[in-house]
Amino acid sequence: MVKILHLDSSARAGGSEQVPHGSHTRRLSSRFVARWRASRPGDTVVYRDVGQAPPTPVTGRWIHAAFTAPSKREPWMTDVLAESDALVDELLDADLIVAGVPMYNFNVPAQFKAYIDNIIRVGRTFGFDRSRPGEPYWPLLTEARKKLVILSSRGDFGYGRGERLEAMNHVEPSIRTAFGYIGITDMDSVAVEYDEYGGERLKRSIAHAEEQVDVLVARLLRLAQ
Repeated sequence: MVKILHLDSSARAGGSEQVPHGSHTRRLSSRFVARWRASRPGDTVVYRDVGQAPPTPVTGRWIHAAFTAPSKREPWMTDVLAESDALVDELLDADLIVAGVPMYNFNVPAQFKAYIDNIIRVGRTFGFDRSRPGEPYWPLLTEARKKLVILSSRGDFGYGRGERLEAMNHVEPSIRTAFGYIGITDMDSVAVEYDEYGGERLKRSIAHAEEQVDVLVARLLRLAQ
């Protein structure tokens, strides 16, 4: 059985196939999960909408608590970390993470950045030992072999590898860096472009992205057999 963690982070509440001016990333992520479940109805899916219910941003008290050894934590520290612990538990339990992450001003939404900040946890998703020879940090999830799928959308076009705006795309690269830091390095991505242009170019981009999602699901299903 494959355990899927389905994340959405768009500020738009509905998918663009359902409501006018809806979210393209919600459209793609729901399509991915629906096609997966059609082939494997016994697999479990945990859904978390960080776009509509953002995690609490990291604070000074959070940092103090996270970097205090569990055996030495005061009760307030456990309370401060409770939400982060729940997010980490979901991530640890998942085999496949499917995340809808639109581009906002060249980077991930603040809601998704708050999610990342809550799951990059010392002692839980990465290790730290200042006395360790060489690099004092190391990933803790490498052996879990988790798979990450990023489904994005962009207002302009040409953000892909080797294209005109590649250097301005800080969505997939920043996600790859953060998740790679904790040991999740197997990542695929699909994106809709031309959102600010609309018209036929946007329609073609959506159709192409949906085709890519279907191909990706089919490939991953074969690997899951």
